[in-house]
Amino acid sequence: MKLTFWGAAQQVTGSMFLLESDEYRILIDCGADFDLDEKERKARFDEQKSVFPFDASLINTVLLTHAHIDHSGNIPNLFKEGFEGRVVCTEPTMALTALLLKDAANLHQKRLNAKNGSRKKGKGKREIPRDYFVEKNVADALENFVTVSFGQRYRIADHVAITYYPAGHLLGAAHIVVEITEDGVRKRVAFSGDIGRSDYPLLLDPQEIPEVDYLVCESTYGNRIHENTETPEEALTKVIKRTCIDVPGRLIIPSFSVGRTQALLYILNKIYLDNKFPSIKVFSDSPLAYSSTKVYQRFVRMLNKKARRFQDDNDMLFDFDNLIYLENAEASRAISNYNEPCIIISSSGMVQGGRVEHHVEANIGNPYATILMIGYASEGTLGWRLINGQDSITMRGKQLPVMANVEKIDVFSGHGDQNDLIKFVKMQDPAKLKKVFLVHGEKHSMSELQLIINKLGYQNVETPRRGQQYVL
Repeated sequence: MKLTFWGAAQQVTGSMFLLESDEYRILIDCGADFDLDEKERKARFDEQKSVFPFDASLINTVLLTHAHIDHSGNIPNLFKEGFEGRVVCTEPTMALTALLLKDAANLHQKRLNAKNGSRKKGKGKREIPRDYFVEKNVADALENFVTVSFGQRYRIADHVAITYYPAGHLLGAAHIVVEITEDGVRKRVAFSGDIGRSDYPLLLDPQEIPEVDYLVCESTYGNRIHENTETPEEALTKVIKRTCIDVPGRLIIPSFSVGRTQALLYILNKIYLDNKFPSIKVFSDSPLAYSSTKVYQRFVRMLNKKARRFQDDNDMLFDFDNLIYLENAEASRAISNYNEPCIIISSSGMVQGGRVEHHVEANIGNPYATILMIGYASEGTLGWRLINGQDSITMRGKQLPVMANVEKIDVFSGHGDQNDLIKFVKMQDPAKLKKVFLVHGEKHSMSELQLIINKLGYQNVETPRRGQQYVL
């Protein structure tokens, strides 16, 4: 049995791992790689003559841990290049993946239209990037999705069985345990997916998995401990009071549309019920967030006990009197003229693309505005520059002084921190676990987590390079 690391290897995005036995090939996740810029990605694809460094037609099954695009975003391309198997995931993961892939396809189409417009004006020839797909490709892929339940063992081939366990992090997200029997010997390999944190709004806690022979573990927060010890309600209440009530200002919250925004809206609903705040408008400015919120509401039975109890008591998890969903770009631009204190929630969470860029640009020079960062921002993104206190930023070629307040809380981060990752690894007996592979993290994050795990008695801890293969 062989395991090859084709993505999220000594980097954060592009989760993709190939597990092969003599007769069967399984791809665990098939994510988009955002660590490469457009030029680097094109060079790689040209060298491979493909989006993938392997023959897509030879893959038998894809196992999807969760919907986020850095785990699911290349699935339509896998079908374009000859994959004919099934994509296995939980039911909520399928629903959220459908939204995210359709959103990506629309973005690809807009970029192609813009390029075609430039070509007609004599500014270049039409060249379609290899990893672009359209909505038909998404529809073709979704026809081959099959869903499984948590905790049920499924046989996907004569000698291969899988079990999905709740991972927290996102609705439907899973740890996956794969069992392969060769020559009468059974080997178990676990893939953590993204590990959530305990008592996170809406979501189930990450669940314990059985003992395995090999463990592939994410390391996004491998060198960080979450700073905030308050509850999300306490932390957000203080920010709102300080930024919208004590001083009548504007609070802008960059937030990912799928997962983070739903947690925010749920907590805001609770705050407005409990604290009798003045009628501060909350604008949710993301069509994808609106669609995702409906999926969360539909799968309320798969949320945690607190969320289900709140639903029973109040009928709706997310809707409240002062909440307004902005349906189109015109409505989004119009709230720049709204002069009362308000809260604007918009994507993306790293302030890299999406409507939130407009809101940041329009308010970055306003000392009565506050930009609240509530999650991880990769180095080099606009969100990262704001968190690190740069006194000016460049947007659309303009140098803008940062006059707005910039604050950060991490109670809404969907990733488990260093303690959560160590807790996950410690489910395994160090005397029985043959190897730990750290993935999905920056190099310094992996290195610190690797040292800690070594000291706990786990001697074989690897940080694989892209394309590195191991015989299990």
